[in-house]
Amino acid sequence: MEKINWKAKLSSRKFWTALAAWATALLSAFNFADNEIARAALIISGIGALTVYMLAEATADRRKNG
Repeated sequence: MEKINWKAKLSSRKFWTALAAWATALLSAFNFADNEIARAALIISGIGALTVYMLAEATADRRKNG
């Protein structure tokens, strides 16, 4: 079985977009209000952006510091 590279997964914009889409579909299926669905998508997108930024900075710092 192949080992999952979580750092690559979590730094992928495609992953965060797919997660936001999945959450939106799930909340829609359970008849949540549109504003609650939008809020969930925004929160997931924000977390994704911060995660990608932190991983990119960690990679840059590691390369700079050897």
